Amino acid sequence: MIVEAAGRLFFGSGFARVNMDDLARELGMSKKTIYRHFPDKRNLLAAVLDRQFAAVERTLAAATEDAEGQPFGVRVQRFLIAAGSELGRIGAPQLATGRGDTMLRRYVEQRVDAVVYQRLDDLFQEGHQQGLLPAPPELLSEITRGALERLLVSELPRDLDWTAADLLRAAVDTVLYGAIRPTGQGNDDEPPRAVIPTARDDEQEVGP
Repeated sequence: MIVEAAGRLFFGSGFARVNMDDLARELGMSKKTIYRHFPDKRNLLAAVLDRQFAAVERTLAAATEDAEGQPFGVRVQRFLIAAGSELGRIGAPQLATGRGDTMLRRYVEQRVDAVVYQRLDDLFQEGHQQGLLPAPPELLSEITRGALERLLVSELPRDLDWTAADLLRAAVDTVLYGAIRPTGQGNDDEPPRAVIPTARDDEQEVGP
């Protein structure tokens, strides 16, 4: 009951704006009772986040299961849309800044890595092993992670009058298929594969 009420306040008003007096009033109990279960606000927030990330994990598992058997691009897209929606819902990017609290920032980063990005890494590794992704999966993971986190805190959805989900879909398409299509290629044609320079290419220096 305490964790549920704290979650409503923390995500509604912001962690920094809520104190234990606010929570005690919300619950109709004394702070002493709350402190009996949670020694301080940070420990209470950790319990709230554990509960939230458990819900994120269930949502991602469901998205992965629903996309089973679909083309690889569809699987990646559905996973990232679900991840972006869930992380945005719990305010993970804002919490990861920690508002000066290094321990909080590290905690959130570790949870996001374990719940979201490890699954994304595994998915890109699978696509690479199947020959579907010629680019290094580590590079795709890094680019996609940056796009996801940036969009969650960006004003771009408002500026372009797009939803964050629509922008994330566009970002995924760009990462997987490239931003430039050959002249005359329609949207229904097979997307081009990225060309990755080889070591031999790097050794060929261009003269002045």
